[in-house]
Amino acid sequence: MPSSPSTRPTAPPTVWFARGRHAGSAAQDVLRLSLRHLKDSRAIDDFQELPETEGAQDWIFEARWRVAESVTVRARLTVEHDSGSGQQWVLVAEAEAPWDPRWPSPAAMFWPQDPDATWDHEAVAGLRLRDINPLPSDDKAVRRILRDSARDGWSIHVVVHEAMSTDQRGRVPLAGMLPPGLAHRVVEHRAAPSQLRVVNWALRDLDIEVPRGGAVVLPGAPAPTGYGVDDFAVRSVFLDGSEPAELIHAVTRFAALPRPLPDGAEQALTALREDWRLLTLEEELARERKLVAMYAEALEAMTKSRDLYREAAEQAHAALTAYRESAEAAPERQPEAPAATPASPLQQLTRTFERLKGTARPRKATAEEQPETSDQ
Repeated sequence: MPSSPSTRPTAPPTVWFARGRHAGSAAQDVLRLSLRHLKDSRAIDDFQELPETEGAQDWIFEARWRVAESVTVRARLTVEHDSGSGQQWVLVAEAEAPWDPRWPSPAAMFWPQDPDATWDHEAVAGLRLRDINPLPSDDKAVRRILRDSARDGWSIHVVVHEAMSTDQRGRVPLAGMLPPGLAHRVVEHRAAPSQLRVVNWALRDLDIEVPRGGAVVLPGAPAPTGYGVDDFAVRSVFLDGSEPAELIHAVTRFAALPRPLPDGAEQALTALREDWRLLTLEEELARERKLVAMYAEALEAMTKSRDLYREAAEQAHAALTAYRESAEAAPERQPEAPAATPASPLQQLTRTFERLKGTARPRKATAEEQPETSDQ
């Protein structure tokens, strides 16, 4: 199974997040036109594009709308500059209440919803978010796609096995049957009747198995708390155009699990909360009042610090004055004689020789050394 989510923060229940890739070019122009249309039709309350800073690598858009009549949703979408292979985008939205999957998808509040739009590709393998993605015929490619999908924490990946070849009625995408809030977060993989063995071979390291003619929701990495393969495996899915209620229920339950934030989502959420600029008039007034209160507290702290400094300086000056007065009143002390400087080794040796010289006695002369007397 994938690693434990304990090392990552859990996504707040008020947050919706998604990541994808715009397969065309000039995604920023697509967003500008779509957001203008959505505001004119009152689908959103307002939007703005943040000014680009020098060296910026992304365009940043903010939008605000209301759900359930009174719950405000704030969302921030960043789309990278065109690199020649499409433009990756990240969208994070936060509501004033726990997220309800029946609310509109935040992706629909930014991107156009026409079928030929090219923004709805997931970021890992470029698969479609609103359509069916048949698994490739090459076994190695199947293993690569499923293993990459099993590690994706941004999207919800569902693998459906076709027990037999389906007609047009069985080619209805799951995304269109899900609650609106899940429509742009789910990637549907379809395995042909002959691919069951290779699919389960690719997923065996994760202890995941797709039932014949059924489906399974992949856990992502890290797996959410409470994920169990048996709880999110569906034994049979009837691909006859009818609503797969059991599979929809499994996907909805999975989306409701406490999920760890994937790589990059925490930074995007922090930017949404701390760098938000699309303010209403009331929010601007509240922010100005908050700034005034903050400046008043800072001024009060500075004034208090100044008064404490002045008091400390006065106390120090008084102590210095008292010390000087006591020093002047005390009797003058005679300076002590300086301690004798210890003699150097040469001086000590000289004095020793002088003492030896003064105490030396003359020797007596021997008979041989007596002077001869002359005969008179």
